[in-house]
Amino acid sequence: MSVSLPAHPFGTVQSGSERSVQRIVLVIQYLGTHFHGWQRQSHHRTVQEEIERAIHEAAGYFITLHGAGRTDSGVHAAAQVAHFDAPRHIPAHRWADILNSRLPPDVLIRASAGVEPSWHARFSALWRRYRYTIYTDACPNLFVRPFCWHYYHAPMDVNLIQAGLDPLVGRHHLAAFHRAGSGRPHSWVDVQVAECTRRGSFIEIELQASGFLYGMVRLLVGMLIEVGRGDRSPESFTEIWQQQRRDLVKYAAPPQGLCLLRVGYPDFPISSELWFDSQPHLDFRSSSSVYACPT
Repeated sequence: MSVSLPAHPFGTVQSGSERSVQRIVLVIQYLGTHFHGWQRQSHHRTVQEEIERAIHEAAGYFITLHGAGRTDSGVHAAAQVAHFDAPRHIPAHRWADILNSRLPPDVLIRASAGVEPSWHARFSALWRRYRYTIYTDACPNLFVRPFCWHYYHAPMDVNLIQAGLDPLVGRHHLAAFHRAGSGRPHSWVDVQVAECTRRGSFIEIELQASGFLYGMVRLLVGMLIEVGRGDRSPESFTEIWQQQRRDLVKYAAPPQGLCLLRVGYPDFPISSELWFDSQPHLDFRSSSSVYACPT
């Protein structure tokens, strides 16, 4: 019995015996600034394509890389997970070093391992977790700009934001935070965690769910800003998504503040030290509390 590796638009894929092929899982970090998202596209640079090209250089033929989820243009990932089928003569744990030597500086493979042939990066996942970071200091800072939304127009009350987040936990119809253009047939989401934390000048909003709608986190954060500055009550925020008022959700938070933090699986062969919390927290004292920011 033979098994064919997945077809790829760049070329013809070779086939081999079932015993000559192994499934490889990767834990991937990338800076989304100069990527047009995860998914391969015809005329834009994407993370999937960069890694597939690196695998092609190493293996000698093209494969399809399957990711746990698709991030939008400009969105980062601290521990994206993906898998592909590769020749068995290359040890599974060696793929991380092999690919890192061929990848550009804004993509990094944290680790690689072998998994069962039935394991799937997307369909085996139990949950995904995202973090959105907001920088609230009055002074801009070049060294945090690529990783957060610099929002300084009004004080942010994290208790109000948390009060808006609390009712989201559970299974809900979140069509109010579902951008057009998605192929998903429904807007039901099982939200497991919804937390807001302040760390000095930074506010972090973390959401964990079995899956996310297209554009959901950025639309949700865009409206939570109104809650945090006191322009909209937490009750009003909840009423909007409960009534599915997509017409009242006007603005999406910018992409650079969003990071795919991690993906959860029932049995994962890679140590949690390499994927569980690999986006460093931005946390320092507000400069405006020490010096007056020039205007």
